[in-house]
Amino acid sequence: MGYKVLIPQDIAEEGKEFLISRGYEIKMGSGVKEVELARDVEDCDAMLLRTANVTGAVLRAGKKLRIVARHGAGYNNVDINTATELGIWVTNTPDATTGSVAEFTVGAMIAAGKRFVELRDALKQGDFGYKNKHMGTDLVGKRLGIIGIGKIGIEVAKKAFYGLDMEILAYSPRKQQDQMPDYVRLVPWEMLFETSDFIAVHVPLTEETRGFIGAKEFERMKPSAVLVNCSRGGVVVGKELVRALQERKVAGLFTDVMEQEPPDSNHPFFQMDHVIVTPHMASNTRECMLRMAVQAAAQIDLVLSGKKPEWAVNNPNQ
Repeated sequence: MGYKVLIPQDIAEEGKEFLISRGYEIKMGSGVKEVELARDVEDCDAMLLRTANVTGAVLRAGKKLRIVARHGAGYNNVDINTATELGIWVTNTPDATTGSVAEFTVGAMIAAGKRFVELRDALKQGDFGYKNKHMGTDLVGKRLGIIGIGKIGIEVAKKAFYGLDMEILAYSPRKQQDQMPDYVRLVPWEMLFETSDFIAVHVPLTEETRGFIGAKEFERMKPSAVLVNCSRGGVVVGKELVRALQERKVAGLFTDVMEQEPPDSNHPFFQMDHVIVTPHMASNTRECMLRMAVQAAAQIDLVLSGKKPEWAVNNPNQ
């Protein structure tokens, strides 16, 4: 067949075995800087991408490149417009992450609501009685507002409703109520922020969503509400969130994502006892990594076999 697939960052063995079994040659990348990616991709027909940033310069260097298959649901690290102009497919793996991220989100709400990390830190410092003035909150009967009610949002809603008996609100400008499960109620943007006890963010980072949650939204939130972000750091205006947390306009934050990753070790979030930060790990399970690797590899196989991919995020044939 003679096709070569660039893998800049290692993936689960099952993904590589899938490609090899179909006759593809694998080229492991030498690094994730633009110059390294551009050099590595020159002789490759496909790229199986994790978190490296694929710029227009990298895409133009890939003279033979036909597909960039994203290992994950997000694709904001690929220059989609340039890929489309060059006739390169960009795909993702939206089904692979759904269950893992939904589980993580529910765990994040519980951890923030029960103040696990804050109380653990106090106990490690010998303050057993810290709990008496820093009580947690139950999730049962509370109102969960979900921003972005796609596959992950729906799965979070199902787990929160059936597992925790929460009331589910959601905001989506593109969905209608008759498309929702009967336990999910679509509400206006303002109402979601004003009435929710927990708010979970599950939208991709696009030009439309970048920075669309900021000071106005934090002013509307209940002072007892908790924000959980397992989507992308850039959908929230970071400085305005820091201010809202400092002024206790937002009771708590659990964020798995930051505007800059890795974050600066001096970031204000790390100094706040009502904030939990994790290193973009919602999909970082053995099972999810296997699914993402194999599903991304399958998209490459489809395109290099002359077929359309299942999960295209662009249409280079227009």
